[in-house]
Amino acid sequence: MTTRARSGITKPKPIVSLLTTTKSPLPKSHIQALADPNWNPSMFDEYGAMLKTRTWDLVPRPKNVNIIRSMWLHRHKYDGNGKLKKHKSRIVANGKSLEAGIDFDETFSPVVKPATIRTVLHMGVANNWPMHQLDVQNAFLHGDLE
Repeated sequence: MTTRARSGITKPKPIVSLLTTTKSPLPKSHIQALADPNWNPSMFDEYGAMLKTRTWDLVPRPKNVNIIRSMWLHRHKYDGNGKLKKHKSRIVANGKSLEAGIDFDETFSPVVKPATIRTVLHMGVANNWPMHQLDVQNAFLHGDLE
């Protein structure tokens, strides 16, 4: 009797890896995030950066003034290969508690335009300059706002 094994015909064996990496789910509240060992350091890094840059001053609450609430935003950050790089937490003003004309007149969000990035990269390549990528944390906190 002729069989596949005697004829040297084999099927490739699929390689199965049991190594898995799990990521913490996005927390639904700051209390849930503080209890998670992955999100807790992220929140303390953000809070520490705000204290270091003196983002706010603690003042007594004036009477008949709308208080702007804050909330935590949590995101997973990935590297170029799609692997989880870090857990990122930000504390932001909750827009639901703002009143137009009272709490704000205009909004400003500094972003870099794609044309600017292309221009800088073109200049770097044309002049054979070394290029490096970096992530500046809390960059918006280092400027004076008026």
